[in-house]
Amino acid sequence: MNDALRTLYPQIVTTFNDVAYDADGNEVAYDKAAVQAYVDANAYKDLRAKAYPSYADQFDTIFHEGIDAWKAQIQAVKDRFPKE
Repeated sequence: MNDALRTLYPQIVTTFNDVAYDADGNEVAYDKAAVQAYVDANAYKDLRAKAYPSYADQFDTIFHEGIDAWKAQIQAVKDRFPKE
């Protein structure tokens, strides 16, 4: 959520209990629905990042099983967590 806030509202530097503040400590109003929409639209990125094998495991797959096996491994994650 904080990444979404900072992307949509670059002046926000900190949050506390759903209240956002700028660098001077002033409260910054923001559209919670817009932030949630951004989070929802980009959720697949976090899900994919967690599901991909480590780089070491990916390189091991390439070395032992070849590029096509690696591509299939990566495509399975992309298929499981598609872009909206």
